Amino acid sequence: MVSIWYRFFILAALWAALTACAGGISKQARSQVTYFDTFSQLQQEPERYRGETVMLGGKIVDIQVASGETALVVLQLELAGNTRPADNDTSQGRFLVKSDQFIDPALYPLGTQITVVGHLTGSESRNIGQMPYLYPVIDIIEIKKWAPNSGAGPRFHFGIGVGTRF
Repeated sequence: MVSIWYRFFILAALWAALTACAGGISKQARSQVTYFDTFSQLQQEPERYRGETVMLGGKIVDIQVASGETALVVLQLELAGNTRPADNDTSQGRFLVKSDQFIDPALYPLGTQITVVGHLTGSESRNIGQMPYLYPVIDIIEIKKWAPNSGAGPRFHFGIGVGTRF
């Protein structure tokens, strides 16, 4: 006969395993995505894809708050399997995330990684320094702010080692 504690332990372990990767973009938002091509294609012809629903990720490099609108300037980064932006320096460009709701710069500081699902509403020309740049513009359906990585290594490590510091 199996004890109730054993069953509880098995169910708790199963629940923990199933929810370990949770916390990204919701299935409901992901199911709305209609654009699956590369970001560089979107970057080159944003007007062609107006009205498509996209899922993009990256790092906030600027935030601009104006009366009635907040715009996040995001450096695009490829998305990993959990919809989190890859923590590397490979980017295909930048995009704007706009909201008619106030997004507090204190809660979304520069360098924050985000993933967004939203409607491509067109493009907007702005400067990066003195260089004109065409940004695809995304209107938010869902946005996910990611906690900073605590390191690039694995979360669990098994082994024995000897080390020293100089």
